[in-house]
Amino acid sequence: MDKERIKISGFNNLTKVLSFNLYDFCITLDDDQKSRYVSYIHDKYNASKITEISTNIVKMIDANILAVSSQDYDPVGASSMVLMSDIKGGGSHLPSAQVSMHLDKSHITVHTYPDAADPDGICSFRVDIDISTCGEIIPLDAMNYLFEAFECDVVYIDYVVRGYTRLADGKKIYNDHHFNSILDFIKPEIKRNYTYLSDVNMPQDNTWQTKMMIKEIGAENYLLSADDISHPEVPEKMRLLREEMKEVYHMIH
Repeated sequence: MDKERIKISGFNNLTKVLSFNLYDFCITLDDDQKSRYVSYIHDKYNASKITEISTNIVKMIDANILAVSSQDYDPVGASSMVLMSDIKGGGSHLPSAQVSMHLDKSHITVHTYPDAADPDGICSFRVDIDISTCGEIIPLDAMNYLFEAFECDVVYIDYVVRGYTRLADGKKIYNDHHFNSILDFIKPEIKRNYTYLSDVNMPQDNTWQTKMMIKEIGAENYLLSADDISHPEVPEKMRLLREEMKEVYHMIH
């Protein structure tokens, strides 16, 4: 039986997209540890786990789940997509707008990319998260949760607002919320953990980007086993790991 169609009126046509691209790194000392790393990532961030993270985001930004699709890949990686909506009665926060029912055509996609192929044993785990919304939802409100849900050594954050919507008097607007920087949405205690902070703000184009790289921390944070802390290769591995972070941060080859 077909689902009942939702009738909408006064729809907010603005599209807001938050792209959160993170990298997490690990030091491995042999092929066995590489295999263990891949297994660890699968256990921690398989399709079921990243779907759970996505559904938590939906709740956080006051939306409703319409449909969920997820997939684990062989040999590595996972994907999840959540279609969501925001149905509200009453008026909109937009000046003079009258909204009788409101449906946000929105989704969250998550894709993971574990990499254990580096000959020097510097393994990495990349996650791409896109939160795309229409209407009143502001995906930037999920920012701090993303830092808490994942271990983030290098982070790329992009935010764009596209399209336009009309007020009741017919006037077009191209953004319904205004701010200075993506960093405004990140807790100070999180920002203090990062040494490289690149912040590009083009509000005239409704485009923002922030890049962050973690401060130097001890090798124990990157080893699979605490017993390896005194391994003679660890200092050189830490140097290679830091160089890998800088390469990813600056996108150099």
